[in-house]
Amino acid sequence: QVQLVESGGGLVQPGGSLRLSCAASGSIVNIYTMGWYRQAPGEQRELVATIHSSGNTNYADSVKGRFTISRDNAKNTVSLQMDSLKSEDTAVYYCNAYADAWHSSILYRRMSYWGQGTQVTVSS
Repeated sequence: QVQLVESGGGLVQPGGSLRLSCAASGSIVNIYTMGWYRQAPGEQRELVATIHSSGNTNYADSVKGRFTISRDNAKNTVSLQMDSLKSEDTAVYYCNAYADAWHSSILYRRMSYWGQGTQVTVSS
């Protein structure tokens, strides 16, 4: 299985910055894509940014130019640098990994795994 542990959330004023980090552990064979999603109260979970093991990235239009996703393939970690934060960025942010991993003696390919979420609040 794969466990994802996020850190770095908190309260920040509009215009400020935060950095989220996520570490994957477990019986990992390969992680294809890692990314961040967010869910605001009363809203559906939405994509923020993803990064493939090749380095290719994808961003939601609402965060382009403000957020930067990066990844350390050797350490199975992903980070999200969030700058110029706005009140509408307030949400619970979830780390995601799309990976091959062992579950006991069975290899599960291309499964999606989620972290527990970390709260980001942008408010003055």
